[in-house]
Amino acid sequence: MIKVSVLYPQAPGTRFDHDYYRDRHMPLLQARLGPALLRYTVDRGLANGAAPGEPPPFVAGCELFFDSVEVFQTAFGPHAPEIMGDVANYTDRQPVVQINQVVVG
Repeated sequence: MIKVSVLYPQAPGTRFDHDYYRDRHMPLLQARLGPALLRYTVDRGLANGAAPGEPPPFVAGCELFFDSVEVFQTAFGPHAPEIMGDVANYTDRQPVVQINQVVVG
């Protein structure tokens, strides 16, 4: 199993609409990726664990779970323009994406 982590860096003045992200973007993602997307989580940054009282390094993020990198790429590829085009509706930040192998889950 793999996990695709999508994180949105925090910066002064960052615009991020958490409600839109949770209620519209993520359901769009689920609808387009269908059963290839096994499950997902949505996160809202609260604090910087290394420096209490400081803002989090990421304002928000999500984790997407798939059986393999190939399954992810096959499902995401055809819908990438629509999914990535929706980003401007909820933030002015470009996401950082990392693909991980789930070792324990």
